[in-house]
Amino acid sequence: MSAPVRPVGARSIDELLEQARSRLVRVSPEEAAARVARGALLVDIRPAAQRSAEGEVPGALVVERNVLEWRFDPASDARLPEATGYDVEVIVLCQEGYTSSLAADALRSLGLARATDVVGGFAAWRSAGLPTRGGAGLARGATV
Repeated sequence: MSAPVRPVGARSIDELLEQARSRLVRVSPEEAAARVARGALLVDIRPAAQRSAEGEVPGALVVERNVLEWRFDPASDARLPEATGYDVEVIVLCQEGYTSSLAADALRSLGLARATDVVGGFAAWRSAGLPTRGGAGLARGATV
C-alpha cells in the first residue's frame, strides 16, 4: 500500500519534531534534576495510566498534555499558581522525550522562553538512577 499524497504545506511528524527541537535547548535527565534543585519546574505531561504503570518523579508537577498551554499561559484564567510569568523555567517530561519536545515548543510559542524538555523522557530519567516512585519499572534510588 502506498502512502497518500501529502497536501501542499503538510509536514510529517518527523519534520514537526525536528523543527520543534531546533528551537529548544534540550537537557539530559541529570541536568534537569540539577535545574529542578535550583528552582525549575519539572512538569510531567504523561497520562495517569502511563504514570501508574511506569512510575513518577517525586515532586514533579503533573499537568496532562491536553491542558498544558492553558495551565502555563500567564495570560490564561486557567493558569496554575506556578505560572507566575514568562520567565518561569519549565522542563517538560513525557515517557521517551518526543511529545515533551512538541509540548515545550508550544510553551515557547506562548512566550515561556526558558521552556525545554528532557532528552529520553521518564525512561531516561529512571535509567539514570534518578529518584522515581511506583510503577513496574523501578530503578536505583526509586521508592515505593
